[in-house]
Parts: sequence; structure tokens; C-alpha cells
Amino acid sequence: MIASLDLLLSQVAAGLLVVLLVPLAMTLLRMLRGPTYADRFVALDMLTGLAVAMGALTMAATGRREFLDVALGLAIFGFVGACALAAFLERKGGDKP
Repeated sequence: MIASLDLLLSQVAAGLLVVLLVPLAMTLLRMLRGPTYADRFVALDMLTGLAVAMGALTMAATGRREFLDVALGLAIFGFVGACALAAFLERKGGDKP
């Protein structure tokens, strides 16, 4: 019973990892084409969130807890980076690239 649930969880996590490739591609496109710095900063923050989600799903698919440590580290660096980029955008004053 437990083995079948573990297999089901691994398959669902692997499927969700594939599903996350769509927003990943869309976010990369927005980061490259974004007309303003604000668009690019929001896309970078979204990429960080997607990377954290992928780390958590990889942990669920493989059963290795080390991926949660990686996801936590990415979340911390993403938060600090978003704060720094927001301060830069505020200090710059403009929104044009």
C-alpha cells in the first residue's frame, strides 16, 4: 500500500515538473523581451519561485531531502535579490531600459 502511494507521488511530481516547463519558458521570454526593467525584475523573481517549486517537486519525486535545502537556499537568495533590485529600481527613478 505504501509503496504504491510512493510510486504515485513520484509520478505526479514528475508530471508536475513537466507542467512547470510552460511557465518557465514564458517567464524566460518575458525576461528577454520585457520592455522595462520592472518587467525583467518581476520575471527574475518568478524564475526564482519556479526554481524553488522545481526543487520541492524533485525532492518529492526522488525522495532525497537535500533538494529542500537547495530550494530553501534559492528562496533566500531570491528574496535578497528581489529586495536589492527593488532598491535599485527605486533609486534609478525611471522605468525605461
